[in-house]
Amino acid sequence: MAQKFELLEKAAIRSERKIEIPDILPAIPTRTNMLIYPSSVMPLYVGREKSLSALEESIGKYDQLVFLVSQRDITKEEPELGDLFEVGTIGRIVQLMKMPDGNYKILVEGLARAKISGVVEEENALIVKLESLKSRARKSKMLEALVRKVKELTQKYVSMSRRFPEEALMALEDTSNADKFADFVSSIVPFALEEKQKLLEEVEPVERLKTLMELLSREIEILSLEEELDKRVKEKIEQGQKEYYLREKMRAIQEELEGEEDEEIKELKERAASPDLSDEVREKAEQEISRLEKMSPYSAEATVVRTYLDWLLNLPWSLETEDEIKIKDVRRTLDSNHYGLQDVKERILEFLAARKYSEKLRAPILCLVGPPGVGKTSLGRSVAEAMGRKFGRISLGGMRDEAEIRGHRRTYVGALPGRIMQMIRKLGSKNPVIVLDEVDKMGISFQGDPASALLEVLDPEQNSNFTDHFLEVSFDLSRVLFITTANVLYSIPDALRDRMEVIEIPGYTESEKYHIAKDHILPKLLDEYNMKDGSFKITGSAIKGTIRDYTREAGVRQLDRNLGKIIRKAILKMAEGEGSINVGVNDLGEFLGIPLFKDSDFRKKPEVGVVTGLAWTPVGGEIMYIEVLPVPGKGKLIITGQLGDVMKESAQIATSLAKKLCDGEKYADIFEKRDFHIHVPEGAVPKDGPSAGITLTTAFISAVSGRKVRNDIAMTGEITLRGKVLPIGGLKEKLMAAYRSQMKTVIIPLANKRDLEKVPEEIKSRLEFVFVEDILEVLQVALLDKGD
Repeated sequence: MAQKFELLEKAAIRSERKIEIPDILPAIPTRTNMLIYPSSVMPLYVGREKSLSALEESIGKYDQLVFLVSQRDITKEEPELGDLFEVGTIGRIVQLMKMPDGNYKILVEGLARAKISGVVEEENALIVKLESLKSRARKSKMLEALVRKVKELTQKYVSMSRRFPEEALMALEDTSNADKFADFVSSIVPFALEEKQKLLEEVEPVERLKTLMELLSREIEILSLEEELDKRVKEKIEQGQKEYYLREKMRAIQEELEGEEDEEIKELKERAASPDLSDEVREKAEQEISRLEKMSPYSAEATVVRTYLDWLLNLPWSLETEDEIKIKDVRRTLDSNHYGLQDVKERILEFLAARKYSEKLRAPILCLVGPPGVGKTSLGRSVAEAMGRKFGRISLGGMRDEAEIRGHRRTYVGALPGRIMQMIRKLGSKNPVIVLDEVDKMGISFQGDPASALLEVLDPEQNSNFTDHFLEVSFDLSRVLFITTANVLYSIPDALRDRMEVIEIPGYTESEKYHIAKDHILPKLLDEYNMKDGSFKITGSAIKGTIRDYTREAGVRQLDRNLGKIIRKAILKMAEGEGSINVGVNDLGEFLGIPLFKDSDFRKKPEVGVVTGLAWTPVGGEIMYIEVLPVPGKGKLIITGQLGDVMKESAQIATSLAKKLCDGEKYADIFEKRDFHIHVPEGAVPKDGPSAGITLTTAFISAVSGRKVRNDIAMTGEITLRGKVLPIGGLKEKLMAAYRSQMKTVIIPLANKRDLEKVPEEIKSRLEFVFVEDILEVLQVALLDKGD
C-alpha cells in the first residue's frame, strides 16, 4: 500500500485542463462538520482502509475526481451506504501529502453537486453511480435582493464573531455569481452538520439564500446574547473587586479606630473554654479561632472556618440522657408495643440488666434480619422509649458515597460531617438509640465503599475513637446503641456482619397477626381516623378473614393497609347517611373486593408429575409448584420458568437420579423416546436456590412411573447423585409458607431437625414433619400407589 501511494503522490499534480465529470466515481465518506461545497477548496485527512482505496481509484482511474459525502453519524468508524447522506460534492484532488502517522492529507476543490443513484462496488472501495444536480435559476430582482441581504447579514456575523480574517470580507465583495456566493457563505459559517447538509441539498440558489437568511439571523441573535452575557460577567467581576477593596479598607479603619475584639470571636472563645469539652477539642477550637481572627470576615475561607466551629462547638461532647432502667417497666413497654419477637426482647433486657451493674459495659451492635413489615425499625423506637433515650433513624439503602458515613474533608466546597455525626448533633445526646435501616442495601461506587466505612462505626473496639473527616477530632460512639436492620444477610460483607450480633425475625403466624391487628394496628388506625367513639366495629372473624384471604405475607404492612381501607370505606358509608358500621367476615368482599388468596384448584387433588416445593425469598417463605411432563422426543431436558443456574443443576441431578431409580426394560423407552419438560409456574418471576433437589426428583419419578403425588404434602431438601438428602437453610420461613398454604405434612432433611427449636409452637402443632436422609424415603411418603 505504501508503494502505491508513493506513485499517487507523484500523480496527484496534473496540468490544468477542462474537466469532464463521469457518471461513476469513487466515494469518500467524511467525518467533519465542515462540508465541501462547489467552488470551495478544503483540506481533508484520509486514513480509513476503504477511503484510501477510493483515493487510489480516484488518482489511478478517474482523473483525480472523487465524490465526497458526509456520514449521518460522524462517530461511526465503518459506515455503510445507508449511513451516508444521498447528496454530496464532486471534487478534484489538487494536492496530496503523506503525514507522519501514515494517513494522507488531501486538498480538494469542489466542482459540482451530485446525488447517489446506485452502487457499483462496496467491497474494497465504495464506487457509486451519480446523478448531477444543476441549478436552473436565472437572474432576477428577487435573487439580487436576496444576495444583498445575505451579504449584509454575513458581514455583520463576521464582524461580530471576530473569527474571520479581513480576506473573508473582501471575498464577499468580490463574489458576483449568486450560486457561488451562496456556496461560499455556506462553507465559511460554522453551522450544524444537518444545516450544512440542507444547504448542500438546496440546488436552487434562491431557496439556499432564503435558508441562509434564517440561519444567519439566528446566529447573529445568539452572538448578541453572548456579548450581553460577557458584559454582565465583566461588570460583576469589577463590582466584586470594588466591594472587596472597600471591605478591606473598612476593616482597616475599624481596627485602627476601635481596636476592640470582635463580639463573634469573643463568644467563640467563651464557648471553647467550656469545661464540657475535652482537651483535644478545646485545642482544635482555639487553633481555628486564632486563624479566624487573622482573616477578613468577608472572605470565603472565614465562612468555612465559622461553619466548622459551629459544628465543633455544638456537638454533645458530654451531654447524655440518663438511662431509666427498670427491667419490669422495660419489659412491659416492649410487650405493649410489639407482639412476639421474644429473642430480640430477651437480648435487649439482658443488656439493660447487665448495664445496671456496670457503667463500663459497651452497647451491643444488634442486627435485626427479617422480611419487610415485621417491625424491625419500630422496635428501635420502642427500645429508645423503654430506656428513656433519644431516638434517631438513618436509612442506608442505596448509599454509595463513603463520605456519607465519614464526612467530607474541609477542602471540598460545601463540606459537612457524615450522617452519623449530623444525627448525634440533631438529637443533642451522645448516647441515643440510632437505627441504621437497610444495611444490606448499600452499594459500591467510584466514591468509595460505605459498608467498609461503617466498620469503624460499628466495631466496639474502634468506635470509642471515631474520627469524622470533617471534624478531624475523635468522638466516642461507644455510648450509642446502634440497631441495624436488613432483609437478607448474604449481601452484607462478612467483615461488617462479624461486628454485629445477628437476631433473625421470621414472619408472623396467623395467630400472631391476629393479636397484632387487634392490639396494635386497629387502635392506631381508629385513633388516626378519629373513630374511637364506637361507631365502627370489626369482628374477630373478619380480622382473621382479612389475614387469611387478603394478606398472605411475612409482615403486617399489607394487613395495616387493608384494615385502613376497611375503615375508610366505613367512613364513606357513614358520610352518606348510614349509622354505625359493624364489619363481619361476610362483609369483607364489599369492603376489600374479591379475595386474593382463596385456595386455588391447582392442587385440589393428587396429580402425576406435580409436586409442591418450599422456597426461601427475601420477603419470607413461598410455596413453589414444580411440574414435569414427558413429551415425544429423544431424551432431551426442556426447562422453563426462569430457573437460575443452581436449580438447573438440580434438575440435571434429578434427571440422572430418576434414570438410575427407574432402571429396567419397563422404563427404557420412556427415557429414549421422550423429552422431559420441567416447568415452574409464574414464569415471569426468576427462581433459584439449592433446596429443590428432592422436589424435582419426586416430580420426575412421578412423571416416569405414572404414580400420583400427594397434594397435601410439601418438601424441601437438596439431593446428591446417589440419592442422599442434604440440609437446607431458611427452614423457619419455609415452614411458615407451608403453614399459610394449609399443608398437612412437610418433608425436610434429617440434618435440619435441630432447627425446629426456632419454629413457633403454633406452626409445629399444625404440621406433621417427616425427616428423611434418602430419596427413597421421600418417594415412599410422597407418592401414592397406582390404584389410589
